[in-house]
Amino acid sequence: MPRKIVTSLAAVAAAGLLLSGCTAASPETPGTSDGGSASSNATFTYAIGGDPMSMNPINLNDRWGLTFANIVYSPLARVEADGTVVNELADTIEPADDGLSVTVTLKDDLKWSDGEPITAEDVVFTYTNKAVRDNGNADLLYVGDQPITASATDDKTVVFTLPSISAAAISNIATETYIIPKHIYGDVTDFSVTQLDPAAIGSGPYKLDEYKPGEYLKFSANENYYGDAPHISNLILQILTDADTVKTALQTDQVSASFVTSAQVAEFDGTNVSTYPYSEGRVAYLGVEAEKPALADAKVRQALFFALDRAALSDAAFLSDEYYELAYTILPPSNPWATEDVEKYNQDVEKSKQLLAEANASDLKLTLGYIGTDPAQVAEATQIQEQLAEVGVTVTLSGVDASALYAELEKGADNKFDLFLGGYIMGLEPDAYSALFRTGASANYFGYSNPEVDALFTAGVAELDEAKRGDIYDQIQAKIQDDAVFFPIADNKKIIAMSNSFTGIEEARLVPIYSLENFGKLAVK
Repeated sequence: MPRKIVTSLAAVAAAGLLLSGCTAASPETPGTSDGGSASSNATFTYAIGGDPMSMNPINLNDRWGLTFANIVYSPLARVEADGTVVNELADTIEPADDGLSVTVTLKDDLKWSDGEPITAEDVVFTYTNKAVRDNGNADLLYVGDQPITASATDDKTVVFTLPSISAAAISNIATETYIIPKHIYGDVTDFSVTQLDPAAIGSGPYKLDEYKPGEYLKFSANENYYGDAPHISNLILQILTDADTVKTALQTDQVSASFVTSAQVAEFDGTNVSTYPYSEGRVAYLGVEAEKPALADAKVRQALFFALDRAALSDAAFLSDEYYELAYTILPPSNPWATEDVEKYNQDVEKSKQLLAEANASDLKLTLGYIGTDPAQVAEATQIQEQLAEVGVTVTLSGVDASALYAELEKGADNKFDLFLGGYIMGLEPDAYSALFRTGASANYFGYSNPEVDALFTAGVAELDEAKRGDIYDQIQAKIQDDAVFFPIADNKKIIAMSNSFTGIEEARLVPIYSLENFGKLAVK
């Protein structure tokens, strides 16, 4: 199939709020309708589903951690949904003719939120620590087994040196790495931690003023931000884990915006809240712990997949195909490198039973882990339990919060779940998905290891011929499907609901992971 030349957007996983205790979401002082000046006392409150799992830009990779980082810090550049690279701290990004280096020049007069200058040494410091595998998020800064290195040639210029040619180099260097200040963190000896102290010195549109775990993160406008000053001076990320509480908070103006479920959309009709569905290029999936003895035989895993009806799972979770598109591989269907020339595991109950018999797998009992506060995952889990029961597999449901789920998965084969529900957003660049499926990769929660797939990922990132590269990623998708550690369900849309008291959602841009690319573009109506 024809493929577009693309770059990646690499990524990337309380019972309720006492409403009387919420910080008021509605603006205290009216601003301007065109966003031309800041509303000095206005506050925008965005409800999020949990605490950030990490607030350390060196290793964070969860949705709320990345949302926090995108508010407080800045990357060199970001990649838009169409693959366009937009410079942020970088003024220019220039690959060398031989493909073995990339030179980045910083914009003039950049400053940290404490007023100190941002220099090339800060960039080198950030990338050098991120490339340390023990710090937990180094995968995309490696070409094969060798890291990309960075060096400063003057205060504004950084040269990234590649160990070999990489088709994904610019994308992997440019995105998802938030620069941190060397003058603040230069004495830190362990960047594998989830919190830096202090957490408030950055270069983004807002600076962090207060974080109260389980309740909120409060921000104020960063007067040293290199871009346009935020129209709304105060931003709160309010932590609300219960979907019904979020809905009520929106309807009563306790919060200004949040994600909502497809089932809740109609409940905002006739209210002061508008909804905005959009695609994140996300893959919702059922994962299998391949290292568990009961699941070591590929026939058993394939039997589980043939027992499932992904359309029924998706209807239960996302209500209507208006809000999802079925997925068949590790890549979302909208990804230009995705193929459907794979084993799709369309539901076939008799084939499932046959495979279980061939594997001598009888009286199989499995535990499924999922996020118990996520209505979509609750619906998926219930459907999976019912559908696997049809082939004689007993599934125990274990709904936990997101942090507990991934803390358990980090234990590898010793974790208590045989199956788990998840979702990821890894962008357009297919090499980014190696962080999930390479042997020993940082986000490989499946215990998956296939040397052929590892070799294909290595070949794919080094191949500059587009057609040949496409063939390689077709093979990767097919082999991972055959190995049956990952059952793709759907690319589901996210839906943001926002109070009509605010405007500027188009300027703020709905984007994957972060919800809004720049909260500072919102304004009081």
